[in-house]
Amino acid sequence: MTDRIYVRPIGFAASPQSEEGDAIRLAGGMIYASRFAVTLRRDGDVIARWISGRDGIDRVLGQLPEAVAAAAEMQWTNLTLAHPPLQLGDRTVRLDQPQIVGILNVTSDSFSDGGLFLDQPEEGRAHAAAMVEAGAAIVDIGGESTRPGAAAVWEGDELKRVLPAVEYCAQMGAAISVDTRRAGVMEAALGAGATLINDVSAGRHDPRSLELVAAHGATVILMHAPGRGDNLHEGGSYRDVVTEVFDYLAERRDAAYAAGVATGRVILDPGIGFGKSLADNLALLNALPLFHALGCPLMVGASRKRMIGALSNEAGVEHRLGGSVMLAVHAMQAGVQLLRVHDVAPTVQARNVWRGLRDAALTDFTELTD
Repeated sequence: MTDRIYVRPIGFAASPQSEEGDAIRLAGGMIYASRFAVTLRRDGDVIARWISGRDGIDRVLGQLPEAVAAAAEMQWTNLTLAHPPLQLGDRTVRLDQPQIVGILNVTSDSFSDGGLFLDQPEEGRAHAAAMVEAGAAIVDIGGESTRPGAAAVWEGDELKRVLPAVEYCAQMGAAISVDTRRAGVMEAALGAGATLINDVSAGRHDPRSLELVAAHGATVILMHAPGRGDNLHEGGSYRDVVTEVFDYLAERRDAAYAAGVATGRVILDPGIGFGKSLADNLALLNALPLFHALGCPLMVGASRKRMIGALSNEAGVEHRLGGSVMLAVHAMQAGVQLLRVHDVAPTVQARNVWRGLRDAALTDFTELTD
């Protein structure tokens, strides 16, 4: 028998004073959690569940079976962990508020731009500059489409696509992430000015990748995808998608640490849209606060994805801005630190207004008087 424990925030407050201090600052960000569900599973089945406020959590954790007690204490500690800023070359990216990661696809078959930035590099340069000017903290460059049904790309072709984009983004002083699962591309990109690796295979595709990231002192994003081969969407069948993705990311986080990646240099992504049904994606998005219990910053990429069309009368890619911004704001409300988006300016504007509301809530309190 295998017992597993999950400590999930389920109740939230606009500010700590609105709960008279009975709330935690979730992952050092701008969200305050006041109620928590502690769920014990045995071989996948729920056998016990406790609901508690902050004041009662010690009592709940204290009655757990010894086999899961340490894990529960660690998850509780992780929920309150304030993550230090990411140092990405000369750029510092603070994680105490949501940050925007702008997407630059240099592929021939991207679902969002149709290869425009590959065929016309000056368009790619201008797009990257516009994203940085609009407020993107990081530019994420990808040379291989990961949409369902996309063909795998030879490493040499991926290098030819990615490296020029890394170089022109480096020239403009951007913090650069490279979306790749191949160690050879990672190494070349890090040498050309990238400082962050976004590995959609979470280090499984190329066994050299995690040690390479560690050797360079780089930061890595580890994403959940069910497929092990070229088709990352293959095998997406879940008994409970939330806990299975949580367990997968915990295992890949530990693999990165074992390979020498430093604490604070691992970011986790639940992989919205990768081998997941609409119901799976919605369940994961609603459970995002749980993933802070893994103790790493989080990234969510739901921009323009198929689920938005499925919820919007099959709206095409070019008509998914409203849904994309809605999902980004939803992720902000869950305390997610990095939002990977195509439409940077509208998302930055939404983030800034959202932050204004959160800042105002910290002073929006009236004391009782006699």
